[in-house]
Amino acid sequence: MLVLRASIGLTATAQGLLYLWGKDALGLEGLAVGILFLAAGVSLLIGFITPVSGLLAGLCNLGILLKWIAGPWFNSSGSRLFVLQIVVLAVSLSLLGPGAFSLDARLFGRREIVIPPATRPPEY
Repeated sequence: MLVLRASIGLTATAQGLLYLWGKDALGLEGLAVGILFLAAGVSLLIGFITPVSGLLAGLCNLGILLKWIAGPWFNSSGSRLFVLQIVVLAVSLSLLGPGAFSLDARLFGRREIVIPPATRPPEY
């Protein structure tokens, strides 16, 4: 879980920095997307609001994949398959949660999933 969160966090942070580095070429849209990517990446790296930031990173990459958002000036993720993989990983991370080594686990406590025992059907 930690490796998944760190890899998506580093990728989103790098994409955000690429957008902010070339903000003159993309204008206000590039600045907004860069800030969103950077915020999502940093919060994924520290494990803060992981479901929200994972979904945000996934939606930003989905926008790049579907050409709703222009790619960064130096498009390191030029392959559509690579961007699709990031979308799938970010959404899966948002569904799985932050894991034990995260700020969310520190702030809100670790959650234990308790599965109740199966009940027997009534005998007739």
